[in-house]
Amino acid sequence: MDLIEQLNWRYATKKMDPARAVPQDKVERILEAVRLTPTSSGLQPFELIVITNAALREQIKAIARGQGQVADCSHLVVFAAWDDYTPERINLMFDISIAVRGSTNEGWENYRKHLLASYPPRGPEVNFQHTAKQAYIGLGVAMAAAALESVDSTPMEGFDQDALDQLLNLRARGLKSLVILPLGYREADKDWLVNLKKVRRPREQFITEIK
Repeated sequence: MDLIEQLNWRYATKKMDPARAVPQDKVERILEAVRLTPTSSGLQPFELIVITNAALREQIKAIARGQGQVADCSHLVVFAAWDDYTPERINLMFDISIAVRGSTNEGWENYRKHLLASYPPRGPEVNFQHTAKQAYIGLGVAMAAAALESVDSTPMEGFDQDALDQLLNLRARGLKSLVILPLGYREADKDWLVNLKKVRRPREQFITEIK
């Protein structure tokens, strides 16, 4: 399936069909694409919470300005970033890498020491801004992957982040919610946006080539 064609097909779906569920194999491919997302130093400083529970999604809808997609979607994906870089988190990712690759070396261990010496001392505010940027890379990959699966998605920041963190007990896990992504299928006859032409700046106004 052509990526450009599917990106032209996708849009921020305003009305999803609550009667249509996304097949689990499609969901798994979307989630796996996010898991494979490149991140700074390979630290993967964010996590996904996938919600299919209807009652919980109704609760989230109430703190998301009543946006219907939250309840009508098939799967609601919450992108939650690490609230800080800690030695434990940094060491975990290096240890996973060593376990997968079966070895380490002096350069790799020196890089571990470099991150341990430079990241945690910056403080949680600076570090959260960094982890959040990594999560948004994953969001972009998720939307592209959903489009390739012909699954609709709508990225949303319009919700009470503190309330969602409390509802999902994220702070106790060292996480902060950033954006939510409903996945589902458009209910075309009830969505005012579905037939409008996609609007983007012309290439010459968007891309500068330096040769």
